[in-house]
Amino acid sequence: MSLLEVEDLRVGYGLLPVLHGVSFTVDEGTTTVLLGLNGAGKTTTVNTIAGLLSPWSGRIRFAGRDIGGLPTEQLVPIGISLCPEGRRVFPGLSVRTNLELGAWTRRTNMSGAIDRVFSYFPALAPRARQLAGTLSGGEQQMLAIGRALMAGPKLLLVDEASLGLAPIVTQMLFSVLSKITEDGTTVIVVEQNVGVLSIADHALVMEKGGIIEDTTGAALASSDSLRHAYLGEAGQPA
Repeated sequence: MSLLEVEDLRVGYGLLPVLHGVSFTVDEGTTTVLLGLNGAGKTTTVNTIAGLLSPWSGRIRFAGRDIGGLPTEQLVPIGISLCPEGRRVFPGLSVRTNLELGAWTRRTNMSGAIDRVFSYFPALAPRARQLAGTLSGGEQQMLAIGRALMAGPKLLLVDEASLGLAPIVTQMLFSVLSKITEDGTTVIVVEQNVGVLSIADHALVMEKGGIIEDTTGAALASSDSLRHAYLGEAGQPA
C-alpha cells in the first residue's frame, strides 16, 4: 500500500527550476533510498515533501491526503518528520532538551519516546545532560535522527545521513535506519553513499532534477545505472 505518492512535481527557487516533473511512490513499511550527485534535486525533493518548499505544480499525497503546499507545522502532526542535511542540532542545549524539542506536537509519554531513541542510539543515553555541541559528528547525527523520531512519524525523511562520517559510523546509522523501518516507520534516505543500498527496498536515482532510475535496491546495486549516473556514460568522468 502506498503511503506517499509524488506526481509530476515541479519546484524551484525564485525563477530557477530545480525539479522537472518528479514522480514516484513509496510503500508503507519500506526504506526508500534517493541517490544522486550534488545538485541532482534530492534535497529539494525531501524539503518539498516536508513542507519547507511549495510546489510550482504537481501533486503530493500522504496517506491518501493531498499535502502539497502545506507548511511543516501542519505536516509534522500528521506524521512526517525531517532530519535535515547538516544535522542542525542546538549546540548550546543538552541532548535531552534537543530531543524534547522534537516532540513539540506530542507532550504525552515523553519519557517513552526518549527511551525509544536511546534504544536505537545507546551512546546518547549517558550523554543526556551533555551539550549537543560537544558531541562527535556521529553522535550529533544520531541526535538529529532521534529528534526527528520524537514526533512519532509515520514517514521519516533523512537527508545525507552519512555526510562527513567515518565508514564504521555510517554503516551503524544505516543499520539503525533499517531497524526503524522494521519497527513500523517508513523511511526515505537521501544519500550519495551507495553503501546505503544494502538497506534499500526501493531505490531512486536522480539526475538534473528528474528520476532516471526507479527500481529495487538489490537491482540497482547490481546494475550499471550508478556508474552512469556518477561517472557518465561508459564510466568516463562527467
